[in-house]
Amino acid sequence: MKKNKGKANSTAEKEFVFEFRAGKHNCVLKVPLQFPVQENIRDLHGRLMLLHKIPCYIENELKTSLSNFMERQTTVDYDREAELALQRLTTGDVDVNQLTNAWARSYVETTLEHARPEEPSWDEDFADVYHELIHSPASDTLLNLEHNYFVSISELISERDMEIKKLQERQAAEMDKVMHQLGNTLSDHDVNAVASQHFDAQQVLENKWASELKQVTDIQKHEYQQWVISLHQDLQKSNNSSQINEEIKVQSSQLSELADSGARIFEEQPQLEESFTIHLGAQLKTMHNLRLVRADVLDLCKHRRHGSGGEKLRRLQTALSLYSSSLCGLVLLVDNRVNSYSGIKREFATVAKECTDFHFPCLEAQLDEVQQVELYARAQRSSKQKEQSEIPRNGGDDKSKMWKEIHLTSYQFYISRHSNLSEVHVVFHLCVDDNVRSGNITARDPAIMGLRNILKVCCTHDVTTVTVPLLLVHDMSEEMTIPWCLKRAELVFKCVKGFMMEMASWDGGISRTVQFLVPKSISEEMFYQLSNMLPQIFRVSSTLTLTSKH
Repeated sequence: MKKNKGKANSTAEKEFVFEFRAGKHNCVLKVPLQFPVQENIRDLHGRLMLLHKIPCYIENELKTSLSNFMERQTTVDYDREAELALQRLTTGDVDVNQLTNAWARSYVETTLEHARPEEPSWDEDFADVYHELIHSPASDTLLNLEHNYFVSISELISERDMEIKKLQERQAAEMDKVMHQLGNTLSDHDVNAVASQHFDAQQVLENKWASELKQVTDIQKHEYQQWVISLHQDLQKSNNSSQINEEIKVQSSQLSELADSGARIFEEQPQLEESFTIHLGAQLKTMHNLRLVRADVLDLCKHRRHGSGGEKLRRLQTALSLYSSSLCGLVLLVDNRVNSYSGIKREFATVAKECTDFHFPCLEAQLDEVQQVELYARAQRSSKQKEQSEIPRNGGDDKSKMWKEIHLTSYQFYISRHSNLSEVHVVFHLCVDDNVRSGNITARDPAIMGLRNILKVCCTHDVTTVTVPLLLVHDMSEEMTIPWCLKRAELVFKCVKGFMMEMASWDGGISRTVQFLVPKSISEEMFYQLSNMLPQIFRVSSTLTLTSKH
């Protein structure tokens, strides 16, 4: 209504006349129309047919006549407005210079060739430089430098844990003494006061170490990025290239000696793994790789402080594909709160802090961004609901609820990006509830639909390897019997197969790798039962069984 009122002075009413014959009767349809017409011609034609009960055999003729009338009258109106504009121009009512400037500004703003080029950002420049260096002889030096930074952070974290442990032991001894004197010389108020002092002391110590770790990681990130940029600039100079290559080799050998000095301390744990090759598709079949792996979900994220050659190869592979179209993703099952305070989220956050991320913001910053986006989305939905509802109800309560802690639904997920994890670039934090531990979920369960949405995002964002928890849990419990595991695995296998069949319509049929992860606590007998089930469901082309060292 406001739009029509604003244009009331420029509108004109014209009568549309249509003559047709219905049987023996000559009929005339007269309809007043406002020009310029703001509505769709198909909608107007349909309303005229319905309101005036026009016979169906007149439909096409009415539509043609109506279209011609609207086009003709619109052209007349435009011509009249153009004549009036030219008259104002010739009489001097319009400033010619102002008009030409407005035309030129509009043309420049709407034409791509006149648009200002986007200024390259620091992140984009650093990404290009890193991608070029990691595919050069300097890659070994980069990886060894990153490993040295990781070792220094690990040592700092070990010192923090040791100091916190000593403080907790000292406080536990003090609390035992206080509890022995309770009722004699001390009261409950005194015990609460000591407990409060202990809590404050722990908070102060944890905040001190958190600040120190953040400062060290910021310094490492700044030094690393500046070193990468300066090295790339030096390599661009042809006269210093040979000398710099020799320096790179020397630095690489020195750093590798430091990295390998304590390699004997680490004892590798065996990991069960079985690989399959499948071909999916109705007419044009696409080859995919499947893996069944028994491991802890965080083993795919952790770096080894004293790793072997396999650890270094995994680091290299992750670095080479960081800025590529072959990213690696991991599905992490979390609760519906966007934080890192408890459970698997806290453990993952601890792993993410063990190594500085030189390319992306820290996990806490990314979670804060997710919360801000969710708050903005809720505000937008709330505003639309208020516009649609005539009488707002409980407005104050809705606003207070909106600004409380963010809780997502059980099918939603949020994404974090990482360059400091062992085998993962992208982590999909899938929100699930306790229903996944029951044995009665179906293919329409929110957790299953969340997996489908994750696979769709993988197809549209170049994630070619994704790791999925096969049983939709990260740890086993007493109610998860062998029949429970087999039933859950069959459901997930069949659903993922259906989702992979849909991938052809999502990405055009690109070969991908899907890893099914089972908890480390599962028995070998159960693992081989699952490995026998997989080829029966997916109709496997070839099989390769591995017992690899991780």
